[in-house]
Amino acid sequence: MATLIAQGSLGRARSQSLSDRLAPVTIQERDVIERLRSLIRDVPDFPRPGIVFKDITLLLGDRTAFAAAVSALAQPYRDRDVEIVAGIESRGFILGGAVADRLGAGFALVRKEGRLPSTRISQSYTLEYGEAVVEMHADAIQPGQRVLIVDDLLATGGTAGAAAALVDRLGGDIVGFAFLIELSALGGSAALGGRPYTALLRTNGDGGIA
Repeated sequence: MATLIAQGSLGRARSQSLSDRLAPVTIQERDVIERLRSLIRDVPDFPRPGIVFKDITLLLGDRTAFAAAVSALAQPYRDRDVEIVAGIESRGFILGGAVADRLGAGFALVRKEGRLPSTRISQSYTLEYGEAVVEMHADAIQPGQRVLIVDDLLATGGTAGAAAALVDRLGGDIVGFAFLIELSALGGSAALGGRPYTALLRTNGDGGIA
């Protein structure tokens, strides 16, 4: 399995094997691929009819798979001087917090509208099943801080693009994006503004995870 890094500030797009990015996890690459794939289940017609939801709760509950996934998400950015990881509600909180710990970085929340208690900025966007708004605290990121944006899923890219817009407005320097799964048929990478990103698993043409 390859992790794809889109063309951006890291240079030309290139592939990187999962096994190159798993230290210090000591299970074999093939086992990791199969374990991660087997622990992600499709839930049809959730949260709305016609949507197939990628449920990662089994993966989160498997300590070996969770540790492997977090290590793999963090590894490409270990030498990128990440200061803040911005995690997108809600599964991005779980993965992003763990990645921030691995990178020795702070953590900032990208939340749904109306859920942050202090002064905040907002960004609206279109997602695959409707309209939404995300927000960040106005003091979550300081100008010039190097930021990695983390979420579990890259679909149409609307949520990640909106998160990036918030970080830009706060003056952060976006190092890249890290996703557990990319629904590649939806072309969400186009919403990332040409910035580099990584995805541990990608869906094939029929929606299955490759």
